[in-house]
Amino acid sequence: MTRTVDDMERKAPITLTDAAAEQVRALLAKRGKPSAGIRIGVRAKGCSGLSYTLEYADEKSPYDEAVETNGVTVLIDPKAAMFILGTEMDWVEEKMQSGFVFRNPNEKGRCGCGESFHV
Repeated sequence: MTRTVDDMERKAPITLTDAAAEQVRALLAKRGKPSAGIRIGVRAKGCSGLSYTLEYADEKSPYDEAVETNGVTVLIDPKAAMFILGTEMDWVEEKMQSGFVFRNPNEKGRCGCGESFHV
């Protein structure tokens, strides 16, 4: 399912900041082959239980939820949908590191190193 302007009244499962969308577009452009977008998921990892995953999506699977946000297509793995509802994905650049940051209103806690979360 691809979300449209008519769906704006409902809260999007995930949104991207301008910086995150710009970074995703740059990564997709550097990939060198056509992509359906990026796929976001979660997996069991770390001391708090879950970790976000990002991967290039060659095509949309029948069960992915497609979200058009900030000019980027984000495919949500169906197993991750309930864990990331309402999440904002950002790109942050600091002196010693840069990367995607997820602001998830469903998180109840994070591990000390910040690599995993639980809901």
